[in-house]
Amino acid sequence: MGPHELLEKVAKVFESLGIDYVVTGAIASIFYGEPRLTNDIDIVASIEKKDIPGLIEAFPENEFYVEREQVEEAVEKCRQFNIIHPASALKIDIMIKKDTPFDESRFSRARMISPAGSYKARFASPEDVIIKKMDFFKRGGSEKHLRDIAGMIRVSGSELDLDYISRWADRLGLTEIWEEITKKTGKK
Repeated sequence: MGPHELLEKVAKVFESLGIDYVVTGAIASIFYGEPRLTNDIDIVASIEKKDIPGLIEAFPENEFYVEREQVEEAVEKCRQFNIIHPASALKIDIMIKKDTPFDESRFSRARMISPAGSYKARFASPEDVIIKKMDFFKRGGSEKHLRDIAGMIRVSGSELDLDYISRWADRLGLTEIWEEITKKTGKK
């Protein structure tokens, strides 16, 4: 199973269970930007306690590793859990959607995209991916976030809503990082 097959499975499971979600992180930045290697899929999902049994059942333990207790704790405390596919060494990081203005905004701006042609999945907008990558970088994340942003600007730059990014950068305390990125990439 490759990343696209795994993403297709997750998207279909979430849709069948009525779970709202957005694909973000490296997979989204690769779609909107430049290719790079990754072995994880980042998804923010609006999972509720009632969804847990169906979610666990959809990822059988003979094929996937999912800890029910980790899922329950993540849902209860609005954290993250993993779904691992050992045969391919791929991992899905599921972050529980928070009740914040930013999460509300990025969920409302999500796009149905066909990343591999055979299925569709809800992706965060490129602007929202950039904003979260700046946030992760600010929190001590690696330079890969800045490289992903630069790649997204090179590939999708003419389609980006730079005012939207600037407004959220200001609200989230990311203005200094955004100004440095725009200076280096020539975007203003």
